[in-house]
Amino acid sequence: MTGTTNTPILVLGNGGWGTAIAIVLRSNGHEVRVWGHDAEYSEEIERARENTKYLAGVELPDGIVFGSDIAALCEGADTVFSVVPTQFLRETLRSLGGGLPPAALYISCSKGFERKTLELPSEIIQSFFPGSSIAVLSGPSHAEEVSLGLPTTVVVAAGEEDICARIQLIINSSSFRVYTSSDARGVEVAGASKNVIALAAGISDGLGYGDNARAALVCRGASEITRLGAALSCARETFAGLSGIGDLVATCTSAHSRNHTVGRRIGQGESLEEILASSDKVAEGVETTRSLHQLAKKISIELPITTEVYRVLFEGKAPAAAVADLMGRELKRE
Repeated sequence: MTGTTNTPILVLGNGGWGTAIAIVLRSNGHEVRVWGHDAEYSEEIERARENTKYLAGVELPDGIVFGSDIAALCEGADTVFSVVPTQFLRETLRSLGGGLPPAALYISCSKGFERKTLELPSEIIQSFFPGSSIAVLSGPSHAEEVSLGLPTTVVVAAGEEDICARIQLIINSSSFRVYTSSDARGVEVAGASKNVIALAAGISDGLGYGDNARAALVCRGASEITRLGAALSCARETFAGLSGIGDLVATCTSAHSRNHTVGRRIGQGESLEEILASSDKVAEGVETTRSLHQLAKKISIELPITTEVYRVLFEGKAPAAAVADLMGRELKRE
């Protein structure tokens, strides 16, 4: 089931995921406009019809306009997909000023907690547009596969079922299936926290610890993020769904996963500084690790995997020592 709006749809962010979402929207017949902060690069994408930096090799269909003039891109738009990385979202919305429609439907597709405030992306959007309807979209959805039309299933969540139904009609397609949920906070918490577990799985793989260790990290990681969600008043069943275990499995096992790749390189001996300097792509899990470490202290919850990832990333702990400490924790029931 699909539906076409009579107005253009705006996508904020021309990275791989923003571009992939634009392609799905266009395949449903929508007029799509994609904003990027770098005017020169936006012009390059528009001219070449390829996002060489973030989604190389994928030809972009006609009907998707890339640019940086927010006033021109927003004209007539009443639906906005926000795909700006979480740590840059607040400044992006502030810099765009009054150019964005204040009463539009905003769908947040970013994952993470803002470092200083510990706010989720939807909360940041809500603070700028209190009169808008806001939903979140998440799930196992690597941009590289979505852009090629490979079967993908995600979940969209909002407090009002009619909003979810509207978004389903806008973006659901024969290759992009959309389920709905009323637990928007849970979907966001799951989507953010699984990236930290993916870093841990990557570190384990980089150390050469094999399938058993990775499977254990996925399983115990699922338990850890579910416990976090429950402490934040989220529904436990959300973490057994697409935004939880679904996205966790994809992110912990795929070569497309930026977070798993960063973790693997750390496990192989590279420093975090070297890894981050070598790529323009954002691994949200790095900053999310910092945020979750801070959040765990704030709400007095034990997150052992997150704690060890934090110590490896920011305190110089040896990756092998972190795994050894996880294996040596007090024995307990599952």
